[in-house]
Amino acid sequence: MRVPTPNLWPAARIGQRVLLQARRRQTLVDGHNMVYLERGKPGAGRPTLVLIHGFAAMKENWGLWLQRLPRDWHLLAPDLPGFGESDYRPDACYRYETQAQRLKHWLASVHTDNLHLAGSSMGGAIAAVLAHSLPSAPRSLTLLNSAGIPEHDQVDIHAPVESDRDAILIPRDWKGVYRMFNSVGTGRPSVSGLAMAGLLGPDLLERRSALQHIFRDMLADALAPARYLGPDTPPLQVQWGDRDVITPTRCVDWLSSATPHAEIHMFRGIGHLPMLETPGRSASVLERFIRRQGP
Repeated sequence: MRVPTPNLWPAARIGQRVLLQARRRQTLVDGHNMVYLERGKPGAGRPTLVLIHGFAAMKENWGLWLQRLPRDWHLLAPDLPGFGESDYRPDACYRYETQAQRLKHWLASVHTDNLHLAGSSMGGAIAAVLAHSLPSAPRSLTLLNSAGIPEHDQVDIHAPVESDRDAILIPRDWKGVYRMFNSVGTGRPSVSGLAMAGLLGPDLLERRSALQHIFRDMLADALAPARYLGPDTPPLQVQWGDRDVITPTRCVDWLSSATPHAEIHMFRGIGHLPMLETPGRSASVLERFIRRQGP
């Protein structure tokens, strides 16, 4: 008889929130109950930084940054609709532009004139669209190993994209879970990859059908962010790991051409998740970048 694997993630999530001294909030957006973490409050001259996680991830991915970013900043980290503690609906659309519109409606209730966006992977793609969709542009945009970026100039940014990344990002068994957590790093097995697989594996395997749906929606207009990025993009910082096997460094070449004003940081020996793999360096360059934008 197979013994069910206990899901320890809900308890770990609560423990992390207590350590970070963050508050759990929730709101309704487009028929989804959306849960988010908040630390600090908006204030004059105080940055409001929105942290947008990637595919098959959640708001807690930003925990190591929350430990390092200034305590007087106003930080918001949502579970995107379809992920984490937020609602998933089988009848809903989860394309980048749709998710950006949901966040736009949510942020309409956040009163700040000092807004900054940062997104990882899928969250970077959504952040890129959101930055160009808000009534007032954010003061800065930071993309970490962003999805939605072409690998060369000849790609048709209006066409659907075929991808085999779902074989890595949507595990069907425990072997796939282990492979996923090591692939999103440098591609090599690691102790942290094994630990994350054990902690988050049960939750990921339960979400398989939802992740398949969301992945299909992403591919239906996979390069939508590229249609937004250009000379009118707000001050842009790009963070990338040079060992990434999910979004290759060729994407950075495209970004350099499309947004020549971008500040680019390439982290050596780092994979797909700089905020987890090198949190000190990645948070530090982000903080300096945001401070340079000024209120």
